[in-house]
Amino acid sequence: MKYFLYARKSTDEPDRQILSIEAQIIELKEFAERENLDIVETFVESQTAKIPGRPIFNEMIKKLSPARQTEF
Repeated sequence: MKYFLYARKSTDEPDRQILSIEAQIIELKEFAERENLDIVETFVESQTAKIPGRPIFNEMIKKLSPARQTEF
């Protein structure tokens, strides 16, 4: 099975989020390595939560097989 990494950080309140995007990616990659997960692509999203939608997340979902696609 193949997996995506998805890291997100709001640009609204940086002090409320503990991990930076870079730190999230490092932790996710370490987890994937421990669990022998095949990571095929990494997606990073950084935007305000005040604007509806998450375009990078939706791009990631579109890359799933057609039977598993859902717009979030």
